[in-house]
Amino acid sequence: MMKRILLLVVILLSGCTSVDFDYPRTKSAALLDTADTYLAGEVASAVAGKPDNASGFYVLNDGIDAAAARFRLADIAERSIDVQYYLIKRDAVGQEFLYSLLQAADRGVRVRLMIDDMFTSGYDADLMALDSHPNFEIRIYNPFNRGLLGRNLGAVVNFRRVNRRMHNKSFTIDNQITIIGGRNIADEYFGARADSAFGDMDVIGVGPIVQDVSNMFDAYWRHRTAVPVAGFIKPLQSPDAALNQLRELYVKHSAALVSTPYAEAVIERVYALVESDTSGFRWAPYKLIYDTPDKGIKGAANPEDLIIAPLRDSLATVEKELIILSPYFVPEKVFRDALIAIQQSGVKVRVLTNSLAANNQKAVHGGYAPARKPLLKAGVELYEVRPDARVPGNEYVDSSESRSTLHTKSYVLDRREIFIGSFNFDPRSAYINTEMGVLIEDPQMGAEYVARMEKVLPPEVWSLSLDEKNRLLWSGLKDGVPVTYTKEPMTNVWDRLKAGLYRMLPIRSQL
Repeated sequence: MMKRILLLVVILLSGCTSVDFDYPRTKSAALLDTADTYLAGEVASAVAGKPDNASGFYVLNDGIDAAAARFRLADIAERSIDVQYYLIKRDAVGQEFLYSLLQAADRGVRVRLMIDDMFTSGYDADLMALDSHPNFEIRIYNPFNRGLLGRNLGAVVNFRRVNRRMHNKSFTIDNQITIIGGRNIADEYFGARADSAFGDMDVIGVGPIVQDVSNMFDAYWRHRTAVPVAGFIKPLQSPDAALNQLRELYVKHSAALVSTPYAEAVIERVYALVESDTSGFRWAPYKLIYDTPDKGIKGAANPEDLIIAPLRDSLATVEKELIILSPYFVPEKVFRDALIAIQQSGVKVRVLTNSLAANNQKAVHGGYAPARKPLLKAGVELYEVRPDARVPGNEYVDSSESRSTLHTKSYVLDRREIFIGSFNFDPRSAYINTEMGVLIEDPQMGAEYVARMEKVLPPEVWSLSLDEKNRLLWSGLKDGVPVTYTKEPMTNVWDRLKAGLYRMLPIRSQL
């Protein structure tokens, strides 16, 4: 009897709507015949005469600029838009972004959207409606089962599979220009949210890197883990009516957004982009690095096809200075010891991450905290971002009560090589989720990056140290006056208790 009950529970948890990983897929690849597009004409002069191993890069630090670039590119797309993100929220920026893709599809542009399934709960009808458009196709990475008892309980049964997520972020227009980096598509990444602001970084790329990103996208798009939405979501009774209803919602939302100071700022930056040329791109040797999509299947990936292989090779070349920016910094013992060895070899190692007060993932802070004292003892410099740090591009909303969070994932070697991407220095990025990024060899960009970081360090972060009794100290400025704290600054007892509880749980490998 008990066996029958257990079998029934498993059936219920698995659900009646399972994922069909063999669902028929329409074959497609990045378009190569885009040399006659407007964008191709815009970048032609910049690309002409440049070496094959170099591409042009323009860094997007400001959230307003990052939003304007995406909306402008979607607006001028003529042939194709390939979109790959971990997260697209149903908020102001998220809906406007999806509306821009739908408008492009209405103009005849082929839109391919690949998104992870972690944060799509409640979006199934919208996804099916968009996918019903003849020019709009959606595939979901490693989808959850939609079952009788819901996706969350179904995830318990399928934990080994659904624990593996796609964290990649890329946005490619007409196979001529691409944006990659750390930003997802949501208000907090683009300065549009009053209570939360994420300091982040993207880079616009032109030249050979665009085809590299397209090749990566195609590898994920045709992979078994990327399932067409019809392969696991119930069909709509009237797709045309659902799409029209969604379009009306987007139009109404967009009309309301246009009158806001935030939208006015974005539009102003869009016009600035229209009037600018490609002279602002810095040309440099580069290497696009990313995980094989096989990483989404436990045990299927070749270790040399994972992003940690080129990252390891890159870090091994450091000679004088290493600066790491990682919002979710959870160094396992092997990596922690490697950083200590680098520091003791004569290299200056600096790490910038979130403070407990700034971290939106308290469990991650619990995983990071034990590494602080060993790193400090070895001479590694640790800095933690304050929750009241200024985030560029957040000045157009009432951010007086906003909590700032570092979300940039990057590092700089010897002020000559920069990594910008989606990779956090934590076990999840290394071993579970798929990640991507670009290594750029440019001493001028490296020097500018470090100068910009050092300019904001004193007012925006706390510097960590140890006192004579091996206790942690946080030093910084308060109203311009130096102050030192002996407890996690700007937190309460409950914050510290939660972080302490997470620290004791055996979950570090999942962080």
